[in-house]
Amino acid sequence: MGETTSAPSTVALFPQGVSACEATVVLAEAAGDDGPFVIVTDRTPFHPLDHTWPDQPGDRGTLTLGGREHAVVDAVTMAAGPDGTLYRAEAIPARRTDPGWSFLVGHVLETPPDGDPADLAGEQAGLAVDVARRSSLSAAHTACHLMSLALNTELRDLWRKVPRTDCLGSPDFDQTAITRSSITPWESVDRYRLGKSLRKAGFDAEALSGRLDAVREGVTARLAEWIAGGGRIAIDTDGPWINSRRWWSCELPPGHARLPCGGTHLGTLGELASIDVRIVIGEGELVVNTTAKQS
Repeated sequence: MGETTSAPSTVALFPQGVSACEATVVLAEAAGDDGPFVIVTDRTPFHPLDHTWPDQPGDRGTLTLGGREHAVVDAVTMAAGPDGTLYRAEAIPARRTDPGWSFLVGHVLETPPDGDPADLAGEQAGLAVDVARRSSLSAAHTACHLMSLALNTELRDLWRKVPRTDCLGSPDFDQTAITRSSITPWESVDRYRLGKSLRKAGFDAEALSGRLDAVREGVTARLAEWIAGGGRIAIDTDGPWINSRRWWSCELPPGHARLPCGGTHLGTLGELASIDVRIVIGEGELVVNTTAKQS
């Protein structure tokens, strides 16, 4: 919990692929004597770490204020309640749709700007994302989604009863079993539970252990086919704000794929040269490592 603010939700520009913009400072604060210095602007190209599903890390880059360039070492999600009280990241007690709440993007600076933070409100700032790092994370995130859909397809015969289905019509192993997803430049690691509750849901986890090589080969072949199609990728959104709902949308040979997603992505599958997948079974879980290579 920090200061108070009546700022409206931050306008998010990254869904449109924007990597730099001019913006107005609405809030600047230091979290204690040794804490990070955070600046909130009315709009931003920076993608922040999602506080509810922290898979893709926040963007890095620069923020220029008063002619001085500051390194942005992280971008975080913040929120202000009806009384103006400000919360950060996992301390946020509200949902994005709760009335009276505004959601904000905090730019964490490596060094604080000069002067009193209270005097910075209303100042103009230049924001620029580290494009190379963003591109590597976008490639990893796109590959992660493709892997999940290919995995669902390859595991479709291991269900005794069909749970929810994905956007391509396969039983949705990914959303039924996933416990954690971690995205880093060019790579992602996804973990899926294989315990009693999944077996009760109708999945034959024992049969999977004997088919890992075949599943991996099938996923790899399917991913190669999809990449060769060069389908267009877009981020659909129901509003301009950081708390607006967003979906990853992609044209694939089997049909149009659409998944809820708040991250960043490539523009087309033609930007990928290949996707490598490693699948192992650990203690009560399936672990999938996905590596993207850009063309």
